[in-house]
Amino acid sequence: MTDMRTWNAEETVPTPAATVILLRDSPAGIETLMLHRNTKLAFAGGAWVFPGGKVEPEDFDPAHPDDTQIAARNAAVREAMEEADLAVDVDALVPFAHWMPPASAPKRFATWFFLAPTPAGAVTIDGSEIHDHAWMRPETALQRRDALEVELIPPTWVTLHWLSQFATMAEAVAAASAADVEYFVTHFMPVEGGVVSMWAQDAGYDTSDPDVPGPRHRLWMLDSGWRYERSPG
Repeated sequence: MTDMRTWNAEETVPTPAATVILLRDSPAGIETLMLHRNTKLAFAGGAWVFPGGKVEPEDFDPAHPDDTQIAARNAAVREAMEEADLAVDVDALVPFAHWMPPASAPKRFATWFFLAPTPAGAVTIDGSEIHDHAWMRPETALQRRDALEVELIPPTWVTLHWLSQFATMAEAVAAASAADVEYFVTHFMPVEGGVVSMWAQDAGYDTSDPDVPGPRHRLWMLDSGWRYERSPG
């Protein structure tokens, strides 16, 4: 995975993108589809991710040419078919988050995150961009990252952490449907032993100073393990 401590300060233009978190219930609890990206890919190579990708020109609705959320919905459906051979109903998509990486990231995707029930059908991957797939319980995926068995990128980790509080797919979908879309515009700072990512509710966000006292909304990505910290409210 790209080492965020080596990013430069030159701003890059974000590309619209979409991700769909496909959920299903199992006897052990809620599960989500995870895809293993080819290690040779420039973006998130080797990481385990949700189906998704950049918005293409054909994803825009001619009747709403400036509506990026509509385009992102169409992109989410298209990517689920291309990457997993699953026909997701566009009307079943529940928008619940939007992610933007730091201005210094070498590749920037302004990504809509959607939840959706998993449609019928078997998962089929292409073996090129996607090398493997697995149904994982959110807490299992987080544990496997801590054990260095899988690589995750911060938006995936935070989404899995959020999903881990729910026992069923219906609970997760209902919670996302009832809440406003949360916008994450990441600021990060190298710290001893790793990197900390901070978001707008964090006291250190504006100055990118993790030592500023006050409310917290951050992900500590340390060599010793990853830890999410968020103050109530």
